[in-house]
Amino acid sequence: MGNTERKKMTVTRFREKKARGEKLAILTAYDFFTAKTLDRAGVDSLLVGDSVGMVLYGEKNTHPVTMEMMLAHTRAVARAAEFALVIADMPFMSYQPSFESAITNAGRFIRESFAEAVKLEGGIEMAATVKRIVECGIPVMGHIGMTPQSIHRFGGARVQGRKELSRQYLIDSAEALEEAGAFSIVLELIQADVAAEVTTAVDIPTIGIGSGKECDGQVLVINDILGLYDIYTPKFVRKYADLPPVIEKAASDFISDVRSGRYPGDDESFFKKE
Repeated sequence: MGNTERKKMTVTRFREKKARGEKLAILTAYDFFTAKTLDRAGVDSLLVGDSVGMVLYGEKNTHPVTMEMMLAHTRAVARAAEFALVIADMPFMSYQPSFESAITNAGRFIRESFAEAVKLEGGIEMAATVKRIVECGIPVMGHIGMTPQSIHRFGGARVQGRKELSRQYLIDSAEALEEAGAFSIVLELIQADVAAEVTTAVDIPTIGIGSGKECDGQVLVINDILGLYDIYTPKFVRKYADLPPVIEKAASDFISDVRSGRYPGDDESFFKKE
Protein backbone atom coordinates (compact mmCIF):
# COMPACT_ATOMS: atom_id res chain seq x y z
CA MET A 1 0.00 0.00 0.00
CA GLY A 2 1.51 3.32 -1.03
CA ASN A 3 1.85 6.04 1.55
CA THR A 4 -0.22 8.42 -0.59
CA GLU A 5 -3.22 6.11 -0.15
CA ARG A 6 -3.02 5.98 3.61
CA LYS A 7 -4.11 8.25 6.38
CA LYS A 8 -2.95 8.16 9.96
CA MET A 9 -5.12 5.70 11.89
CA THR A 10 -6.99 7.22 14.83
CA VAL A 11 -9.53 5.95 17.33
CA THR A 12 -12.21 7.77 15.34
CA ARG A 13 -11.21 5.95 12.17
CA PHE A 14 -11.43 2.67 14.09
CA ARG A 15 -15.15 3.27 14.59
CA GLU A 16 -15.60 4.50 11.05
CA LYS A 17 -14.12 1.25 9.72
CA LYS A 18 -16.70 -0.76 11.63
CA ALA A 19 -19.50 1.44 10.31
CA ARG A 20 -18.29 0.78 6.75
CA GLY A 21 -17.90 -2.95 7.36
CA GLU A 22 -14.13 -2.84 6.86
CA LYS A 23 -12.03 -5.29 8.87
CA LEU A 24 -9.21 -4.06 11.11
CA ALA A 25 -5.84 -5.85 11.04
CA ILE A 26 -3.67 -5.53 14.16
CA LEU A 27 -0.31 -7.06 15.05
CA THR A 28 1.88 -6.80 18.12
CA ALA A 29 5.28 -5.13 17.95
CA TYR A 30 7.97 -4.61 20.57
CA ASP A 31 10.88 -2.96 18.75
CA PHE A 32 11.61 -0.19 16.25
CA PHE A 33 12.57 -2.32 13.25
CA THR A 34 9.60 -4.68 13.47
CA ALA A 35 7.20 -1.79 14.04
CA LYS A 36 8.62 0.06 11.02
CA THR A 37 8.23 -3.02 8.84
CA LEU A 38 4.66 -3.74 9.94
CA ASP A 39 3.67 -0.09 9.58
CA ARG A 40 5.02 -0.12 6.04
CA ALA A 41 3.06 -3.33 5.33
CA GLY A 42 -0.17 -1.49 6.10
CA VAL A 43 -1.27 -2.76 9.50
CA ASP A 44 -4.03 -0.64 11.06
CA SER A 45 -2.64 -0.72 14.57
CA LEU A 46 0.46 -1.82 16.45
CA LEU A 47 -0.28 -3.27 19.87
CA VAL A 48 2.66 -3.22 22.25
CA GLY A 49 1.42 -6.23 24.14
CA ASP A 50 2.44 -7.44 27.56
CA SER A 51 2.99 -10.70 25.67
CA VAL A 52 6.49 -9.23 25.35
CA GLY A 53 7.22 -10.93 28.67
CA MET A 54 6.81 -14.37 27.12
CA VAL A 55 8.00 -13.92 23.53
CA LEU A 56 11.04 -11.73 24.24
CA TYR A 57 11.92 -12.40 27.87
CA GLY A 58 10.96 -16.06 28.19
CA GLU A 59 8.54 -15.59 31.07
CA LYS A 60 5.80 -18.17 31.67
CA ASN A 61 3.04 -15.55 31.65
CA THR A 62 2.49 -11.80 31.53
CA HIS A 63 2.63 -11.18 35.29
CA PRO A 64 6.37 -10.27 35.56
CA VAL A 65 6.04 -7.51 32.95
CA THR A 66 6.65 -4.08 34.48
CA MET A 67 5.72 -0.52 33.57
CA GLU A 68 9.38 0.21 32.83
CA MET A 69 9.55 -2.65 30.33
CA MET A 70 6.33 -1.60 28.63
CA LEU A 71 7.29 2.07 28.49
CA ALA A 72 10.62 1.26 26.82
CA HIS A 73 9.11 -1.06 24.20
CA THR A 74 6.22 1.32 23.51
CA ARG A 75 8.56 4.22 22.95
CA ALA A 76 10.56 2.21 20.40
CA VAL A 77 7.40 1.22 18.53
CA ALA A 78 5.95 4.74 18.59
CA ARG A 79 9.13 6.12 17.05
CA ALA A 80 8.65 3.80 14.08
CA ALA A 81 4.91 4.12 13.47
CA GLU A 82 3.96 6.62 10.82
CA PHE A 83 0.41 5.48 10.05
CA ALA A 84 -0.58 2.73 12.49
CA LEU A 85 -2.33 3.53 15.76
CA VAL A 86 0.01 2.68 18.65
CA ILE A 87 -1.75 1.00 21.58
CA ALA A 88 0.10 0.10 24.78
CA ASP A 89 -0.91 -2.75 27.05
CA MET A 90 -1.15 -1.72 30.69
CA PRO A 91 0.71 -4.43 32.63
CA PHE A 92 -0.54 -6.44 35.57
CA MET A 93 -1.30 -4.34 38.68
CA SER A 94 -0.60 -1.03 36.91
CA TYR A 95 -4.31 -0.15 36.88
CA GLN A 96 -6.19 -2.60 39.12
CA PRO A 97 -5.36 -1.14 42.58
CA SER A 98 -6.99 2.29 42.21
CA PHE A 99 -8.26 4.97 39.86
CA GLU A 100 -5.19 7.02 40.74
CA SER A 101 -2.72 4.30 39.71
CA ALA A 102 -4.68 3.62 36.53
CA ILE A 103 -4.77 7.28 35.48
CA THR A 104 -1.14 7.91 36.41
CA ASN A 105 0.20 4.90 34.54
CA ALA A 106 -2.03 5.42 31.50
CA GLY A 107 -0.76 8.99 31.39
CA ARG A 108 2.84 7.81 31.47
CA PHE A 109 2.28 5.80 28.29
CA ILE A 110 0.98 8.89 26.51
CA ARG A 111 3.50 11.38 27.90
CA GLU A 112 6.69 9.31 28.12
CA SER A 113 6.28 6.70 25.36
CA PHE A 114 4.06 8.55 22.87
CA ALA A 115 1.39 5.83 22.77
CA GLU A 116 -1.92 6.96 21.31
CA ALA A 117 -4.11 4.67 23.40
CA VAL A 118 -3.87 2.09 26.16
CA LYS A 119 -5.45 -1.34 26.59
CA LEU A 120 -6.54 -2.90 29.84
CA GLU A 121 -8.22 -6.18 30.72
CA GLY A 122 -11.55 -6.72 32.43
CA GLY A 123 -15.29 -6.38 31.88
CA ILE A 124 -18.02 -4.79 33.98
CA GLU A 125 -15.70 -4.63 36.98
CA MET A 126 -13.25 -2.39 35.10
CA ALA A 127 -15.81 -0.09 33.44
CA ALA A 128 -15.46 2.62 36.08
CA THR A 129 -11.68 2.60 35.66
CA VAL A 130 -12.02 2.88 31.89
CA LYS A 131 -14.41 5.81 32.36
CA ARG A 132 -11.96 7.70 34.58
CA ILE A 133 -9.05 7.21 32.18
CA VAL A 134 -11.16 8.29 29.19
CA GLU A 135 -12.32 11.36 31.13
CA CYS A 136 -8.64 12.33 31.37
CA GLY A 137 -8.43 12.37 27.58
CA ILE A 138 -6.75 8.99 27.09
CA PRO A 139 -8.32 6.54 24.60
CA VAL A 140 -8.88 3.06 26.05
CA MET A 141 -9.25 -0.32 24.35
CA GLY A 142 -11.02 -2.92 26.47
CA HIS A 143 -10.23 -6.63 26.64
CA ILE A 144 -12.67 -9.35 27.67
CA GLY A 145 -12.97 -13.12 27.42
CA MET A 146 -9.88 -15.06 28.39
CA THR A 147 -7.81 -12.26 29.90
CA PRO A 148 -4.15 -13.40 30.26
CA GLN A 149 -3.48 -11.36 33.40
CA SER A 150 -6.19 -13.45 35.12
CA ILE A 151 -4.86 -16.76 33.81
CA HIS A 152 -4.76 -18.33 37.28
CA ARG A 153 -8.43 -17.50 37.88
CA PHE A 154 -9.42 -19.24 34.64
CA GLY A 155 -7.22 -22.25 35.35
CA GLY A 156 -5.55 -21.93 31.96
CA ALA A 157 -6.39 -20.64 28.50
CA ARG A 158 -10.02 -21.73 28.29
CA VAL A 159 -12.68 -20.69 25.79
CA GLN A 160 -15.21 -18.29 27.34
CA GLY A 161 -18.93 -17.94 26.66
CA ARG A 162 -19.89 -21.60 26.62
CA LYS A 163 -22.32 -21.26 29.53
CA GLU A 164 -25.24 -18.86 29.64
CA LEU A 165 -23.89 -16.99 32.66
CA SER A 166 -20.57 -16.43 30.89
CA ARG A 167 -22.31 -15.42 27.67
CA GLN A 168 -24.42 -12.80 29.42
CA TYR A 169 -21.43 -11.49 31.35
CA LEU A 170 -19.50 -10.96 28.12
CA ILE A 171 -22.35 -9.09 26.42
CA ASP A 172 -23.00 -6.97 29.52
CA SER A 173 -19.29 -6.26 29.84
CA ALA A 174 -18.95 -5.13 26.23
CA GLU A 175 -21.91 -2.79 26.64
CA ALA A 176 -20.52 -1.43 29.92
CA LEU A 177 -17.10 -0.78 28.37
CA GLU A 178 -18.69 1.00 25.42
CA GLU A 179 -20.76 3.16 27.77
CA ALA A 180 -17.60 3.92 29.77
CA GLY A 181 -15.99 5.33 26.62
CA ALA A 182 -13.80 2.50 25.28
CA PHE A 183 -13.16 2.93 21.56
CA SER A 184 -12.69 -0.79 20.88
CA ILE A 185 -12.68 -4.16 22.65
CA VAL A 186 -10.43 -7.19 22.25
CA LEU A 187 -12.37 -10.47 22.42
CA GLU A 188 -10.00 -13.28 23.36
CA LEU A 189 -10.90 -16.98 23.22
CA ILE A 190 -14.64 -16.39 23.15
CA GLN A 191 -16.95 -18.94 21.55
CA ALA A 192 -17.51 -17.75 17.98
CA ASP A 193 -21.29 -17.37 18.14
CA VAL A 194 -21.03 -15.40 21.37
CA ALA A 195 -18.31 -13.18 19.92
CA ALA A 196 -20.67 -12.50 17.02
CA GLU A 197 -23.40 -11.51 19.50
CA VAL A 198 -21.04 -9.18 21.33
CA THR A 199 -19.96 -7.61 18.03
CA THR A 200 -23.58 -6.91 17.12
CA ALA A 201 -24.41 -5.60 20.60
CA VAL A 202 -21.93 -2.68 20.48
CA ASP A 203 -21.18 0.10 18.03
CA ILE A 204 -17.45 0.08 18.74
CA PRO A 205 -15.14 -2.37 16.93
CA THR A 206 -14.43 -5.79 18.38
CA ILE A 207 -10.98 -7.23 17.73
CA GLY A 208 -10.85 -11.00 17.85
CA ILE A 209 -8.08 -13.31 18.90
CA GLY A 210 -9.27 -16.89 18.77
CA SER A 211 -12.89 -15.72 18.72
CA GLY A 212 -14.08 -16.44 15.20
CA LYS A 213 -14.50 -14.48 12.00
CA GLU A 214 -17.47 -12.27 12.90
CA CYS A 215 -15.37 -9.80 14.93
CA ASP A 216 -14.68 -6.41 13.36
CA GLY A 217 -10.97 -7.14 13.20
CA GLN A 218 -8.26 -9.57 14.25
CA VAL A 219 -5.05 -9.32 16.26
CA LEU A 220 -2.17 -11.78 16.50
CA VAL A 221 1.25 -11.82 18.14
CA ILE A 222 3.91 -11.10 15.51
CA ASN A 223 6.28 -13.75 16.88
CA ASP A 224 3.55 -16.39 16.47
CA ILE A 225 2.85 -15.68 12.81
CA LEU A 226 6.59 -15.65 12.02
CA GLY A 227 7.32 -18.90 13.85
CA LEU A 228 9.56 -17.14 16.35
CA TYR A 229 7.88 -18.50 19.48
CA ASP A 230 7.49 -22.26 19.71
CA ILE A 231 7.05 -22.79 23.44
CA TYR A 232 3.28 -22.61 23.05
CA THR A 233 1.28 -21.98 19.89
CA PRO A 234 -2.49 -21.47 20.26
CA LYS A 235 -4.67 -23.46 17.85
CA PHE A 236 -6.09 -20.28 16.30
CA VAL A 237 -2.67 -18.99 15.19
CA ARG A 238 -1.85 -19.15 11.49
CA LYS A 239 1.88 -19.22 10.79
CA TYR A 240 2.67 -17.01 7.78
CA ALA A 241 6.42 -17.60 7.83
CA ASP A 242 8.94 -19.92 9.46
CA LEU A 243 11.92 -17.72 10.19
CA PRO A 244 13.99 -19.78 12.68
CA PRO A 245 15.59 -21.98 9.96
CA VAL A 246 16.45 -18.88 7.92
CA ILE A 247 18.04 -17.17 10.92
CA GLU A 248 19.85 -20.34 11.97
CA LYS A 249 21.30 -20.82 8.47
CA ALA A 250 22.51 -17.23 8.30
CA ALA A 251 24.20 -17.58 11.69
CA SER A 252 25.65 -20.98 10.75
CA ASP A 253 27.06 -19.60 7.49
CA PHE A 254 28.65 -16.69 9.35
CA ILE A 255 30.21 -19.00 11.94
CA SER A 256 31.57 -21.24 9.18
CA ASP A 257 33.02 -18.28 7.25
CA VAL A 258 34.72 -16.89 10.35
CA ARG A 259 36.25 -20.21 11.32
CA SER A 260 37.44 -20.92 7.78
CA GLY A 261 38.78 -17.42 7.19
CA ARG A 262 36.32 -16.64 4.39
CA TYR A 263 35.09 -13.72 6.46
CA PRO A 264 36.32 -11.05 6.41
CA GLY A 265 38.73 -12.50 3.84
CA ASP A 266 41.54 -10.64 2.08
CA ASP A 267 39.49 -7.70 0.80
CA GLU A 268 40.21 -4.81 3.16
CA SER A 269 38.66 -2.13 0.93
CA PHE A 270 36.37 -1.06 3.75
CA PHE A 271 39.45 0.28 5.55
CA LYS A 272 40.48 2.46 2.64
CA LYS A 273 39.46 6.08 2.37
CA GLU A 274 37.44 7.01 -0.67
